[in-house]
Amino acid sequence: HLATSLPLPSERDHLRPRIDLVVFMIDIKSKYSLKNVETSLAYVDASFFLGKVCFLVTGVGRVNACSIETSAICKLGKAYCSPVLFCELELEGTRVATAQRLLRMLQICAGHIPGVSALSFVSLMRSSDDD
Repeated sequence: HLATSLPLPSERDHLRPRIDLVVFMIDIKSKYSLKNVETSLAYVDASFFLGKVCFLVTGVGRVNACSIETSAICKLGKAYCSPVLFCELELEGTRVATAQRLLRMLQICAGHIPGVSALSFVSLMRSSDDD
């Protein structure tokens, strides 16, 4: 399910499936995109930041068109203890690899991978990032 911003409309709460993973998409060419994500973060329950949120940054293939510093996005990921994935959706191979990575994260967050929790997965990712 996709939403352009949060909060989600409450009139369909009873029909909404369980949310296992929240992916915030940030278009690196749009400062509005980052501002929208920052505003939406206030509507996410704090428990989701224990491994069930990630930031997906698109448009990274065109560095000269960037409106947002990557360091600002990395700080956002660090502040919310959530992984940041950078990708270029216009390249098919990268798009497929990113989709597979997100699907794997979703499987972990939904509890479909025995022995791996969302929290332990994010801890592993953070440890490798800090090295």
